[in-house]
Amino acid sequence: MAFAQLTYRESLRDIEACLRAQQQKLYHMGIRGTVAKSNLADANEQRAWHIYADLAHALIITARTLYSNEPFGIDLQQTVYALDATTIDLCLSMFPWAPFRQTKAAIKLHTLLDLRGNIPTFIHISDGTVHDVNVLDALPIEPGAFYVMDRGYLDYCRLHVISLAAGFFVTRSKSNLRCRRIYSHQINRATGLRYDQTIMLTGFYSLKDYPNKLRRIKYYDVDTDKTLIFLTNNFSLPPLTIAQLYRCRWQVELFFKWIKQNLRIKNFYGPQRTLSKLKSGSLSLYTSWAPYSKNGSISLQVSTQFYKY
Repeated sequence: MAFAQLTYRESLRDIEACLRAQQQKLYHMGIRGTVAKSNLADANEQRAWHIYADLAHALIITARTLYSNEPFGIDLQQTVYALDATTIDLCLSMFPWAPFRQTKAAIKLHTLLDLRGNIPTFIHISDGTVHDVNVLDALPIEPGAFYVMDRGYLDYCRLHVISLAAGFFVTRSKSNLRCRRIYSHQINRATGLRYDQTIMLTGFYSLKDYPNKLRRIKYYDVDTDKTLIFLTNNFSLPPLTIAQLYRCRWQVELFFKWIKQNLRIKNFYGPQRTLSKLKSGSLSLYTSWAPYSKNGSISLQVSTQFYKY
């Protein structure tokens, strides 16, 4: 599967034809016999996907160690993660186990990205119908770390779990937020800040789910002419830093763009459900390139030319 990814093969038959064209070189790849399409199909159906997941996990640890001191645009000692999900469309007739719409199938790739080095540290593959916020139930919380996510993850009960685990979150507020202002902090409006408030939720269910204080920051972006309202449980960082943290969330979108352009994750080499797990091998390739990128051999960093909210 690694060979298929690196050489952009489109099918099992394509893999077989490519390998047979280089029959004299197969010995150096550890292949002693003839590669047949049926052998590849049987291997895909029977091989456990855990070996790829374990390989990816080991490579992630190595890559994060190399990039532990890598700057990401904000002078912050704590680890900062960006959480988001992307949908991978599939053919419904070939993948009936992944229903998404009436005429197509899909799976979702939920990814937690360490912004130092843009290394994925947590990957969860689900059906396309699973809402993004549900992945917070399986997310491992690191004390002291920041979790930056869009307002699709705004669930006060789950955010309270992050707070209880000594983690920090930065997300956007919804327009129907019901709250009570407790205190307003001083700001510099020339920086784009409009207010920095300490609030308490007033909705019956929202207050029950999150009984602690929250910090609400309103920021106007001159470049995009947009006004954004952030919610966080961190009261120590400057308000402008909170806005900059959310700006860095765009790195996870660039990560999804990179893997879709450079790795074959939109096509599967068979209809089996386990092949969605075998796509962990694609992400293993991504993380295995990190040491070479760190040493200057190849370029791994996704482009940061355009920042968006």
